[in-house]
Amino acid sequence: MVDVGLKHATRRVAVARGRVVLGSRAAFAAVEANAVAKGDVLSLARVAGILGAKAVPSLIPLCHTVVIDRVQVSATLDEARNSVELEAEASASGKTGVEMEALAAVTSAALTVYDMTKALAKGSVIEAVRLVRKSGGRSGEWRREGEGEE
Repeated sequence: MVDVGLKHATRRVAVARGRVVLGSRAAFAAVEANAVAKGDVLSLARVAGILGAKAVPSLIPLCHTVVIDRVQVSATLDEARNSVELEAEASASGKTGVEMEALAAVTSAALTVYDMTKALAKGSVIEAVRLVRKSGGRSGEWRREGEGEE
């Protein structure tokens, strides 16, 4: 692991996004109508995202355990893309960033959407998982070019 012992604790925030393009219009309609056999896809994706953020040290080798102050996950439908759009924001006050927690939240949420809808559409695709912004620490503010606040 990287030694963070001499670093100063600062407020750290990271935002990640991703999407699941559903493999059929029927799958999209089922998610929209909350008619998926496994349950409420969007609500469970949000919970899975929070759990994923909390599990980072046990999933990613050499990641520090970060005491997360807050994780917020949104899961919304985009009819034009036939997709579930995911966003996670993680924050902490510490010596290391929360980028991995935000990315793990989005990925866990995406995997949950995929799992819950795979019986309806085997061709769904998880795509565009990316860090869109981060703040805090020695490197300060960073924002991915072309990413609006939406």
